[in-house]
Amino acid sequence: MPVPDARHIDEVDDAQQIDVTLVLRRREELPKSLVEGSDTVSTEEFAERYGANPDDIDLVCRTAEDHGLTVLKTDPAARKVEIAGTLGQLRTVVDPGRLTWVQSTDPVTGKSTEHRHRDGTLQILPEWNGIVTGVFGFDDRPQARPHLHRRDAAEGDGISYSPVQLGELYDFPPQTDGTGRTIAIVELGGGFEQENLKDYFTGLGLPTRPSVTAVSVGHGQNAPDGPQGDDGEVQLDIEVAGALAPGAQQIVYFGGKDDRGFIDTVSAAVHANPPPTAVSISWGKPEEAWTPQGRREMDEVFMDAAALGVTVCAAAGDHGASDGVRDGRPHPDFPATSPHVLACGGTRLEADARTRTIDSETVWNNRDGWASGGGYSTAFARPSWQASAGSPDGVTRRRGIPDVAGDADRGTGYEVVIDGQEAVIGGTSAVAPLWAALAARLSESKNRRLGLMQPQLYAGITPGETVVGFRDITDGDIGTYQAATGWDACTGLGVPVGTELLARV
Repeated sequence: MPVPDARHIDEVDDAQQIDVTLVLRRREELPKSLVEGSDTVSTEEFAERYGANPDDIDLVCRTAEDHGLTVLKTDPAARKVEIAGTLGQLRTVVDPGRLTWVQSTDPVTGKSTEHRHRDGTLQILPEWNGIVTGVFGFDDRPQARPHLHRRDAAEGDGISYSPVQLGELYDFPPQTDGTGRTIAIVELGGGFEQENLKDYFTGLGLPTRPSVTAVSVGHGQNAPDGPQGDDGEVQLDIEVAGALAPGAQQIVYFGGKDDRGFIDTVSAAVHANPPPTAVSISWGKPEEAWTPQGRREMDEVFMDAAALGVTVCAAAGDHGASDGVRDGRPHPDFPATSPHVLACGGTRLEADARTRTIDSETVWNNRDGWASGGGYSTAFARPSWQASAGSPDGVTRRRGIPDVAGDADRGTGYEVVIDGQEAVIGGTSAVAPLWAALAARLSESKNRRLGLMQPQLYAGITPGETVVGFRDITDGDIGTYQAATGWDACTGLGVPVGTELLARV
């Protein structure tokens, strides 16, 4: 898939050392009843029934080593084999076609990156046909950007809330704090310092200070890069989830921004033993910026999560229906468009936090390019559980996002501390950890895993009717799409009324 406006630099030399991830077929397909139902499986049973066949792993490893390649890692549950060698050696088992060095610039962030770019048909050994279903790592273009919008704490006269206040305004279940649950946070850059987190949580006066642990995936690591880097994303996610579910253990997974790094990081979180209660993802890009195999494999990981009882929450994007693409057409954000994640959109919330009185809540749209993401997938069909929602936009056969929403306007943003400095941040980046924390507290209250919540959230709803468990947002738009009563492509089912949601999940 071409990279728009990429500048060619050079061919990748066959002596270049590269490591790639091979994805193998499942031993047995996941049943729909396990993915969309209330049943779950243990990590051990999952690996035994739905992971890679040991014979397939042995065949791939043996063949790779026979061709002079090094097997770095095998993961039967995630169905992955990681191999390494020179490009010339790799071509003897997996020929990527033409591989070049290019320089490309993200049209939204303006960041320029030099990376490998693959063009042409990828070919694998005949004996691997039907066994190897995906190959990742040759093309390492950045595949994700964070979804946040920052203002300095002293900037302007905007409204702001602590995450704790938002939990109160959204009526999170009382007598819960996520105790006994684990929230996994996916990060693709930046980092945090424990001392700064300690100061932030202490300042909130929380009775329990969250436990936060960093895990490296591949070449990723907890590497703070300053306020102008990705630290804002990392620390926003941790602080929102930790303030709203302080009793939950938090594990922050750091990986790379390319599709292989992104997928591997999500997979590491999902396949942890024991698996987390919820996963928060605040990164993404327009759906068509992904290759079909990248979308397919990421969605497979989300299906794994559902079978293991893990609820995955993903930000729906911060640039309206266009997702920052300047061609005049709508472009929903992936991974939020996967039917196996809870897609989280954004609102503007005006309230008195002291009295817990909400004055108004509308679709987030600043009219300057910053607005909640939403729309309809071109890659995924509408799942059966969403059919009852109807479509105020007349699109009936495609997956519609978001599913749910929460405060995201930086003008009514979240009070956080980034690298020791107070800041107010908005963006759907904040909504994903908010919903992950809510999932942890709902799980605690129900004393069970929730997994894919949408079949329960959409069950029995009627098009154009407000849904119990949500406060409907009916005012505003994201460009192409307009808010309406009931589900819509701006704020989904609405914002949470946490105590009422207990009856839906």
